[in-house]
Amino acid sequence: MGAGTWESHHAISTLMFRYAECVDLADFDGLSTLFAHGTMRSTSAEGGQTGMTGNQVGRFYAATNRVHDDGTLRTRHLSTNVRIDIDEEHDDATAKSYYVVFQATAKLPFQAIVGGRYEDRFERVDGVWRFADRVVIVDQIGNMEEHLSFDLAAGGIRYKDVVDEG
Repeated sequence: MGAGTWESHHAISTLMFRYAECVDLADFDGLSTLFAHGTMRSTSAEGGQTGMTGNQVGRFYAATNRVHDDGTLRTRHLSTNVRIDIDEEHDDATAKSYYVVFQATAKLPFQAIVGGRYEDRFERVDGVWRFADRVVIVDQIGNMEEHLSFDLAAGGIRYKDVVDEG
């Protein structure tokens, strides 16, 4: 794998940054669309993994993220140290990056609430790049009381624990 074309690099980085935008804006339908053909999984220092795809992603985020009065999560997801490797011939790419999530609410001052890494795989189908797999790794946890409806530090949260399919 290598650097790939500018167009591929741009399309892939746009997908990565679109994810952050969808989460910050509580655009859960947008998240579902981003992972319509891909899987999102999470891990923590304690281990354990959960996997979701398509509408499951949006439903999980809607069930676990606190939407504030302005209709957003009052967060800013920042992705840094982005390294993208592209195999143009095989329509495949991987990326690794760091993330830090900041939040400010009426109760809490502006602060970092969580940090970690993304490990992504992308595929190009009919000329369009899309997520194939995203692993979210949590490395540091701050004050999440205004962000999630569950204790992230406790780990082990699963889709079926928070989303009613009935």
